[in-house]
Amino acid sequence: MREITAGELSKMFKEHSVKKILKEHERWIDTDEKEGKRADLSYADLSGANLRKAKLSNADLRKTNLSDADLSNANLSDAEVSNADLSDADLSDANLLCAELSGAKLSGARLSGVNLRDADLSNANLSDANMHGADLSDANLSNADLSDADLSGVDLSNADLRNADLGDADLSNANLSDADLCNADLSDADLSDVDLSDANLLCAELSGAKLSGAKLSGADLGEAEVSNADLSNADLSDANLKYANLYGADLSGADLSDANLRNAILSGVDLSSADLSDADLSDADLSNADLSEVHGLNIERFSKVETLYKAELDHEIINQVKDKYPHLLKKPKI
Repeated sequence: MREITAGELSKMFKEHSVKKILKEHERWIDTDEKEGKRADLSYADLSGANLRKAKLSNADLRKTNLSDADLSNANLSDAEVSNADLSDADLSDANLLCAELSGAKLSGARLSGVNLRDADLSNANLSDANMHGADLSDANLSNADLSDADLSGVDLSNADLRNADLGDADLSNANLSDADLCNADLSDADLSDVDLSDANLLCAELSGAKLSGAKLSGADLGEAEVSNADLSNADLSDANLKYANLYGADLSGADLSDANLRNAILSGVDLSSADLSDADLSDADLSNADLSEVHGLNIERFSKVETLYKAELDHEIINQVKDKYPHLLKKPKI
C-alpha cells in the first residue's frame, strides 16, 4: 500500500480546512450572521484550488493566493479580495458585484460573463485577461493594467478608467458610454463599433486605435492623441476635439457635425465623404488633408482654418479658396 506523502497530507488537510471554513461561512450568510463564522482566508495559499460555485460573498480574501484556482460560478459579491493573486484563475460567470479587488493580480484570468458591477479594480493587473461579455458597469478601473485583454462586448458604461492601460486591448462592440477615460492609454486598441458616447477621453492616447463605426457622439477628446487612428464611419457628432492631434487619421465617412475641432491637427487626415456640418474648424491645420466630397462645408467655413496647404479639395471649392483666401493654400510659416 502506497504511503501518503507529507505534501499530499498537507494538501488534504488544507482542503478539509477550507471546506470547514466555507461551510461555516455559508451558515453565517444563511442566518444573517447570527450563526457560523465569516470566512477569513486572507494570506492563505489556495493556488489551484477547486472553488467552483463556492459561496464566498463578504469573505476576507485579502492577499490570498488563488492563482490557477477554479472560481467559476462562485459568489464573491462584496468580498474583500484586494492585493490577492488570481493570475490564470477561472472566474467565468462568477458574481463579484461590489467586490474589493484593488491591486489584485488577474493577469491571464478567465473572466468571461463575470459580474463586476460597482467593483473596485483600481491598480489591478488584468493584462491578457479574457473578459468577453463581462459586466463592469460603474466599476473603478483607474490605473488598472488592461493591456492585451479581451474586453469585447463588455459593459463598461460609467466605469472609471482614468490613467488605465488599454493598449492593444480588444474592446470591439463594448459599451463605454459615459465612461471616464481621461489620460487612458488606448493605443493600437480595437475599438471598432464601440459605444463611447459622452465618454471623457480628455488627453487620452488613441494613436493607431481602430475606431471604425464607433459611436463618439458628445465625447470629450480634447487634447487627445488620435494620430493614425481609424475613425472611418465613426459618429463624432457634438464631440469635442479641441487641440486634438488627428495627424494621418482616417475619418472618411465620419459624422463630425457640430464637432469642436478648434486648433485640431488634421494634417494628412482622410476626411473624404465626411459630414462637417456646423463643425468648428477655427485655426485647424488641414494641410495635406483629403477633403474630397466633404459634406456641410462652404467657403466661409474654410476661411477660419489655419491652413489648407496641399489639401485635396473639390474643384469648385478650390477655385473659391484661390479667389478669396489664397493665403490658406500657401505653405504656412513655421
